[in-house]
Amino acid sequence: MKKYLGAVGLVSLALYFIPQVSAAPQQQQAEQGNKDTGLAWAYGFATSVTAPPRPGGAAAPAAPAEDMDAIRRVPGSTQAFTLRQVDNNSAPADWFPGDHPPMPEVVAHGRRPGVTACGFCHYPNGKGRPNNAGPAGLPASYILQQLEDFTTGARTSWDKRKRNTGQMVNIAKAMTPEEAKAAAEYFASIKWTPWIKVVEASMVPKTYFVGGGGGLSLPVEGPQAGMEPLGIRIVETPMDVEQTEPLRNPRSGFIAYVPPGSLKKGEALVVGGGNGKTVSCAACHGENLKGTDKFPSLAGRSPSYLARQMYDFQHFTRVGPGSELMQPIVRKLSEEDILDIVAYVASLQP
Repeated sequence: MKKYLGAVGLVSLALYFIPQVSAAPQQQQAEQGNKDTGLAWAYGFATSVTAPPRPGGAAAPAAPAEDMDAIRRVPGSTQAFTLRQVDNNSAPADWFPGDHPPMPEVVAHGRRPGVTACGFCHYPNGKGRPNNAGPAGLPASYILQQLEDFTTGARTSWDKRKRNTGQMVNIAKAMTPEEAKAAAEYFASIKWTPWIKVVEASMVPKTYFVGGGGGLSLPVEGPQAGMEPLGIRIVETPMDVEQTEPLRNPRSGFIAYVPPGSLKKGEALVVGGGNGKTVSCAACHGENLKGTDKFPSLAGRSPSYLARQMYDFQHFTRVGPGSELMQPIVRKLSEEDILDIVAYVASLQP
């Protein structure tokens, strides 16, 4: 693939504090997210790479049998699909074709054998999910640079368990320059609109991750359902579980639970630089963090995604063009600082 010109990298970050083993299970649960660091929540895992498995907690329930050939519908759509069609990564269901421009072939269908339809993971409207990316509204040059960085190894993941990073590497390598350009220009043409509701909370619904290798966080149902302490992490989960999984409704957004006080602390870092700990994000990412023609917008985007990227910059697993600007900005940030920053940024109106 030829070299693409691009702009500076998109901010993101990741963290998750996991409890150390305690003698009392109740105390252990209360301290969840406050002891061991591991950044797992942003990468789509319940425990860190280094921490031992957490005793107790929500386990992924057995998936109920689904009728893959029954006709399904979503509110507001005139379309009808089976789950088999929805789950087809070479021709994913498009519930709302009027919500976006005509999709290029690479977005609608990809190209076998190596290129999955972009619209499958990122949705036809470019909103995506917390476990991948939302490319809508990003500069085309920035998107092209990310594809180039995937092909050269300049963009990887700090948490090597995150499977879809490797999938993107393979897809980017298989795309032609023409396909990359068509996808980048398509997603850049779609305006980013509100998609995530940020809520400060100390107690949150119990959740589990599906889709191993860095998956989607879903609330636990049935006898194991209930509430648990949030601790120092962010839980980003669908507003309507069924509409997101399995139906992949691109109009059904997400709620992000963040620790009490994180928005105020994040604002101090994002706007004022935290007394020299970092610098104002608006210097590059524009007024109200809505981006420029060279720098990506951040406002109202997934805090999990943003956290991963910030942590990747900080740990030199994103080293493409622009990383030399981001790395000194994130160098002094603690994991809690990153959490506060992305919580605040996600709460902004795009």
